[in-house]
Amino acid sequence: MNKKDLAYIKRRMNVEHCHITSIKGLYVNGKKEPIAAFEALPVRTPKEDMEKYCAIFKRILSGETEQNLLTVDFTPEQVISGQEYGLLTELKDCAIHSDELVDAFFEKVCACIPETEDQHHLILLMHDACDIRHKNSDGSDDEGLSDTIFHYILSAVCPVKRNKAALCYDAGENAFTSRDGEWVVSMPEMGLMFPALDEGAPNIYNAICYTHKADGTQEAFIETLFGAPAPVPSALQREDFQALLTETLGNECSYEVVQTIHEQVMERIEEQKADKENPLPPRIDKKEVAALLKDCGVTEEKREAFEQKFDEEFGLTGVVNATAVSSPKKFQLKTPDVVIRVSPSRSDLVETRIIDGHPYILIRAEEGVEVNGVNVRI
Repeated sequence: MNKKDLAYIKRRMNVEHCHITSIKGLYVNGKKEPIAAFEALPVRTPKEDMEKYCAIFKRILSGETEQNLLTVDFTPEQVISGQEYGLLTELKDCAIHSDELVDAFFEKVCACIPETEDQHHLILLMHDACDIRHKNSDGSDDEGLSDTIFHYILSAVCPVKRNKAALCYDAGENAFTSRDGEWVVSMPEMGLMFPALDEGAPNIYNAICYTHKADGTQEAFIETLFGAPAPVPSALQREDFQALLTETLGNECSYEVVQTIHEQVMERIEEQKADKENPLPPRIDKKEVAALLKDCGVTEEKREAFEQKFDEEFGLTGVVNATAVSSPKKFQLKTPDVVIRVSPSRSDLVETRIIDGHPYILIRAEEGVEVNGVNVRI
């Protein structure tokens, strides 16, 4: 899903114009034993409570694409006869009104939750249906009635933690008294949307998985709920790519090589932002990186080693997200004693040089130089 599709669904999570048809929940303890099951109907739920539910569902549609929001692809075989796909489809089609299906879904989610002594979990499931506006030939929305209704479900897995005991004011007693800690719902750590919305149209071959941390915990969630292998988040792809460069280039992995790759990625990302017709995250393949390595003077032997290892790591037809190759939010140089952070768009301010036989990192500094908050002259 691109940003426009995500924004459209997020706008529906608005308590003033709430379109959610039903919310069902299961509250489990640290041993994954049910404490309570409930249904929250938007028309009967207090406004203050609905605002909190909407905030939770908005969160699972937020974050970085391919980092917090992972696209899960279903195979044609799964769409035809997959058990996991069938459960999600039936939940969507029945608008989560089947208790049997909802219980089966909650059971699958519970299987993915780790057992803990000091943390409970709240599992939420909601259904919504909305009109899909068709586009006119000029790209504007068709003002006529839509002939497509988009049904989808959202689910969120929220940690429930006990806050600390404290002195609290008791108005009736007009005094401060000790109050035990209460169990408080936190923002979700995992979630899903099924099916995905793809440029304003339902995409039955895709779902979205939300993960608060790209630490591998989403793998069991995706495999259990979707029956599909988990996509690799950009942060983990970046670690693999960095190790790949270091291992295959060896002493030819110079500052100029990394800087060139970074600048190319930044240019690709800026082009993608300006391309309104293609809002998907930019990607890069091994041939493009190999061409950059060649331009930087990397020997053919090292380039061939890079391409071979790239195939082993990312597949023969593998491509990686541009943001996995280099972060658009950070350009950092680090030695054992010094860390230098540079604006990602100004890596040109940095160069390397050998002076009197010693390697140096040089930073062009024309004005506005501060040391410990003090303006200094160079």
